[in-house]
Amino acid sequence: MANIKSQKKRNITNEKRRIRNKGVRSELKTRTKVARAAINAGDENTTELISMAQKRLAKAGRRGVVHKNQAARRTSRLMKAANKAAASN
Repeated sequence: MANIKSQKKRNITNEKRRIRNKGVRSELKTRTKVARAAINAGDENTTELISMAQKRLAKAGRRGVVHKNQAARRTSRLMKAANKAAASN
């Protein structure tokens, strides 16, 4: 444990942010997984699920939870899969 007051405060803030970011990352994985499952199954509400996943990815990229390029890459791969599925149907 740190002896300096500012470092003690920093440790507390870091822990709060870590917990919040963990929840956001978990939600990203869930939204992406649900969207991919809908793409593979050919559901009717696939576009809604994809747009929600894209929205969450973009927001996480803006906030710094994940790197901007990682958010863009994940979005790109999701859309690539959606377009491939749409073309095959």
